[in-house]
Amino acid sequence: MRRRDFLAAGAALPLLAGVSRAALAQAATVRQGYQTNMWGMPTYYLLRSGALEKHGIKYEEFAVPSGNITMQQMVGRQVDLGTYAGPSFILGHARGGLVAIAQIEEVGRTVRIMARKELGISKVEQLRGRKIANQSGSSISQVFTDTIAPKAGLKKEDWQEVRMNVNDMVAAMAAKTVDAMINVEPYNAIAEADGLASTIMDYWDVDRMPVFMAATPEFVQQHPDAAVGYLKAWMSVADDFRNNKKKVSDTIYSFYTSKGYKLSPATFAKAIGTVEVSPGFPSGLQGYMQEQAQVLLREKKIKEMPDWSKALRPEFMQKARG
Repeated sequence: MRRRDFLAAGAALPLLAGVSRAALAQAATVRQGYQTNMWGMPTYYLLRSGALEKHGIKYEEFAVPSGNITMQQMVGRQVDLGTYAGPSFILGHARGGLVAIAQIEEVGRTVRIMARKELGISKVEQLRGRKIANQSGSSISQVFTDTIAPKAGLKKEDWQEVRMNVNDMVAAMAAKTVDAMINVEPYNAIAEADGLASTIMDYWDVDRMPVFMAATPEFVQQHPDAAVGYLKAWMSVADDFRNNKKKVSDTIYSFYTSKGYKLSPATFAKAIGTVEVSPGFPSGLQGYMQEQAQVLLREKKIKEMPDWSKALRPEFMQKARG
């Protein structure tokens, strides 16, 4: 290279540096995982809202029945981002170094323990000896197995676990192959509206169940600006959940009807009303996660307490809020 060409190239470097930062989000293609129960529907709406495109972010979507499957995909580095509750996140951090970049929603009211209506079961302790549909490995499963059932005096051998995905449980209740289910919306509302099941309890008073947006460490390291732009998109989506509820409801309702689910708009409105979307990083989050990790340690599902300074990464949300 001749001297004058070298100097010209050097003079252009500051300009290129400024462009590269803005272009980084443009260049990122997010591999977005989400579950097809109600927990994943805010993410589904995000992908359909156009908010990501406004921030120059392209995406590929990976839909699965439950968030613990998304977590496994992320540990295998098949997906960059995905939502799931605290226990699944802690397992994902232990197995694959996954990090939380925001709390997206609280879903404790979306989770119910329900029994076949004709059995007349109204208490958890009455599930002794019963067949219970359970998505093994999911956060809702772990809360029932490690917290709710023991509190009701039920040991693991006191009930029969029937492992299945949450989207198959209503059919199992109708076929009477299970006596009860631990499920999420909208499947609970469908079972209730069809007269198949009655509610024993929801999870809100036991666990408000914050749902986290988790990321692989490689993604946030290689695309920090894209992570910030991504969370800015979430903030606009949260505004839609507060102020444009009909648009949100119509978008998500069409997802379920397109999959063949038959539920009335009123039933669906009841289901989606149990989700509270508010992206952020609440001050008490680490304390809550510490409690969840202590349960997993006690049950020997993780080997050590997470280093929260590595697991919880609030700096991206702070930058998104400006």
